[in-house]
Amino acid sequence: MIYIVKQGDSLYAIAKRFGTNSATLASINELPDPDVLVVGQALVLPSTPNPDRPMIETNLYVEWYTEAPSQNVINQVEKNADQLTYMMPFAYEVKRDGSLTSMDWGSLSEVANTHRVETVIVLVNIENYAFSDTLAHTIFTNETVKNNVFTQTVAEAKKRGTKHIHIDFEYIDKEDRENYVNFLKEFKDFAKGYAISASLAPKTSAEQNGKWYGGFDYKAIGEVVDFVVIMTYEWGYSGGPPMAVSPIGPVRKVLEYAVTEIEPSKIMMGQNLYGYDWTLPYKQGNPIAKALSPQQAIQLAKNRNAAIEYDKVAQAPYFHYWLDGKEHEVWFEDARSIEAKFKLLKELKLLGIAYWHSGFDFPQNWYLLQEMFRMNKK
Repeated sequence: MIYIVKQGDSLYAIAKRFGTNSATLASINELPDPDVLVVGQALVLPSTPNPDRPMIETNLYVEWYTEAPSQNVINQVEKNADQLTYMMPFAYEVKRDGSLTSMDWGSLSEVANTHRVETVIVLVNIENYAFSDTLAHTIFTNETVKNNVFTQTVAEAKKRGTKHIHIDFEYIDKEDRENYVNFLKEFKDFAKGYAISASLAPKTSAEQNGKWYGGFDYKAIGEVVDFVVIMTYEWGYSGGPPMAVSPIGPVRKVLEYAVTEIEPSKIMMGQNLYGYDWTLPYKQGNPIAKALSPQQAIQLAKNRNAAIEYDKVAQAPYFHYWLDGKEHEVWFEDARSIEAKFKLLKELKLLGIAYWHSGFDFPQNWYLLQEMFRMNKK
């Protein structure tokens, strides 16, 4: 299903070798310039899906930075909507009084209805552009604030025509661990008939503490909610040293722990649709790495005449290039890296996969997804 470009290859020769044609290969992989390939580039080959492939659920977080989603955001969602179970516009910020910020969804609801995608209300404890532990504590412990959250969220869900609420509260203080579980229980009781799902930081043990992990009790949360999304990405992050965003080893370790605490059928694996471009040498406090899509990464390698390499331990592609006298290191996703995640998803018999986020184009992911799975449509 996957071919790695070698020195001297042409799209025509590859297509002929595998009994297909250049136009099909260019279409599947969305090659903007089919006449120029990059050494080390992964190409997906056409194949016939197995009718007995397993069924999973899929989710796409949809993020935008204006008052309404741009046409580009709408187009990106619509392009892949037939393979989505859920669409989660990101996000409603909960205020200190329990009210919610407003969101203009543009035509996302119409796109979802046309393609039978379930829309979801997403709540976050973001304040002043950052997740806030003190805001979360207020929401959990102040009865008036808590009831406002419940009431306004259900009202917004009714307005949007959805029966699904997703909680993405992060950086919860470990002292609020039980308070968060109780909050979810009370929300579930209040919103009878609604699905409640939640995002979880990627832990590897029940005792794991730290600012990002301490507030999550996998077992207790898993017993309350309908499903969880485990954020198995950002090992390589914009402010850190260059490395794969979601290396297969750490991802496996998190998910193997998760299935000991939560039913696999209630776990969605989180997956990044992006990579990063770091300027070397890396030093703490450097300007943050630039996020880019797999398509942009391949185009960058082509423009800088850089060969793409593949880390077999991390199961991720990377390359180096020079610009203005400075060396850069790029890690991203390709057909090989996403196939490794799909195989892990199958092995552990998880509910499905949740993508962060819609702003990054990764056509190979969507093609392989439909080759390896059937998608549950609500």
